[in-house]
Amino acid sequence: MARDDSRPVRIAAAIRRELGELIATEVKDPRVSLATVTDVELSDDLGHARVFISSLDVVSETDRVDEIVTGLQAATGFFKKRLNARLRLRVVPQLRFIADTTERNAQTLDRLIEGAVASDRASAAEGDDERSDSDDNA
Repeated sequence: MARDDSRPVRIAAAIRRELGELIATEVKDPRVSLATVTDVELSDDLGHARVFISSLDVVSETDRVDEIVTGLQAATGFFKKRLNARLRLRVVPQLRFIADTTERNAQTLDRLIEGAVASDRASAAEGDDERSDSDDNA
């Protein structure tokens, strides 16, 4: 079992940090605006990295994360070259960008829960009104 301070974990954290900085400061592709790196998972042989991407634009009606992933995938060569220069790794892992929709899913669930609670409150208020009407008639 890998320890938290193991080399793969440290490399994944460094890749996450560097990619986040590169995306924020050096990528000019408009598809990639408001993107953030949420996590990086490295394979055991350090040859492949799964990079989870999220959109900071969580209030928009459309989910742009697939467009962001496409833009980042197009810039993979740029990222590998920059990571090699910054991290001095013997082999820079192959980067695979994956949409992380956790925040958007959480917001959707939150809205569903709020709607259910509001519906329950409305049903309870109607029930109270019906009981008070029947008490008045008795």
